[in-house]
Amino acid sequence: MSFNVTLHPYLNNMRLHRNLCFAVIDGLTLIFNEGKYADKVIQQLLKRDKRWGARDRGFVAETTYDMVRWKRLYAEIAEVKEPFDRDNLWRMFAVWATLKGIKLPDWKYFEGTPLRKIKGRYDELSKTRRLKESIPDWMDEIGRKELGDAIWSKEIAALNQQADVILRVNTLKTTKEKLQTTLFDLDLETDFVDNHPSALKLRERANVFSTEAFKNGHFEVQDANSQLVAEYLNVKPGMRVVDACAGAGGKTLHLAALMENKGQIIAMDIYSNKLNELKRRAKRNGAHNIENRVIESSKAIKKLYDKADRVLIDAPCSGLGVLRRNPDAKWKLQPEFIDKIKKTQQEILQQYSRMVKVGGQLVYATCSVLPSENQEQVATFLKSESGENFTLVKDNKVLSHKSGFDGFYMALLERNV
Repeated sequence: MSFNVTLHPYLNNMRLHRNLCFAVIDGLTLIFNEGKYADKVIQQLLKRDKRWGARDRGFVAETTYDMVRWKRLYAEIAEVKEPFDRDNLWRMFAVWATLKGIKLPDWKYFEGTPLRKIKGRYDELSKTRRLKESIPDWMDEIGRKELGDAIWSKEIAALNQQADVILRVNTLKTTKEKLQTTLFDLDLETDFVDNHPSALKLRERANVFSTEAFKNGHFEVQDANSQLVAEYLNVKPGMRVVDACAGAGGKTLHLAALMENKGQIIAMDIYSNKLNELKRRAKRNGAHNIENRVIESSKAIKKLYDKADRVLIDAPCSGLGVLRRNPDAKWKLQPEFIDKIKKTQQEILQQYSRMVKVGGQLVYATCSVLPSENQEQVATFLKSESGENFTLVKDNKVLSHKSGFDGFYMALLERNV
């Protein structure tokens, strides 16, 4: 029998430790019953005991994420329903351990665990995609409808795999080769990633944020396919570039490196706290050509009409392409949100595109795999009054099952008149 869940090799033949398992159960209570974000909960859990080593913290983080990812499947196998009490969560934990081949200890929580029944139910339930891939019915339906059965089956399976840790080398401060050597000296082995000129992939998961190289701004953690977006904008040193939905600035910082700190990047967002985080990150990265502007009204956009050589619209979206690193989004996302965000995407395209000057270019990007958020939005824009002066130069539909990284979409448009 082949199970569709894999964890760190050290989980093979491991003994379960009570305090670590309790931490997982406590975390799941907050995530499932109180709607807390998994990444924030895990950050807090990892501070619980200073004596925990890297393996202990790895167990707590990866097991919690794994159980969030497979919530529906494990709950079905364990025959429990939300809201989960602690007994329900222990039953789901027993399912997780059994499917991993981990021997259950002689604790009261695991008394009477039906090992053979668990494996039998797994085989039976795995015949149904929405249960096998542990997703809500509506998500399975929208994926099937937009991508077709065959592609959606492959894509959702890929999006359920644990994401690799990918670094983006900050070329303002170092080179890929130098950073690789620096990390190797810290026993952190990395590999180059084909067709991703600034990417290094960690061979094993590790806390890279504690390294001097990170503190000195030599790299950021950024998915390999996310790194394609800034490159798609085709920037040159000396240009005026607007990153219109900059957020905390992962792509802004990449643009600064590609522009060799020359020219001007105007980073815009409706959330000032995100831009404050960008300011902090830019300082660490040694990126000096970034100016932050909060979008408090349409005036901020109107001031830049016809002024930008390049505009990046990294649009708000469903985030279906990044489920590997945000598995709790499966349970937080609602179909009504996707309908609403599609309207927002088109409004942003209509308005923000007016910042591009004649002969300038725009990239529209999302971290979604749904055509209705991607190429269909671009087609609608090009048929509109605002879009009639633009032509589509090229687009890239990056699916997780083909690339091995997150799902993304990017379209390069050029303004002609």
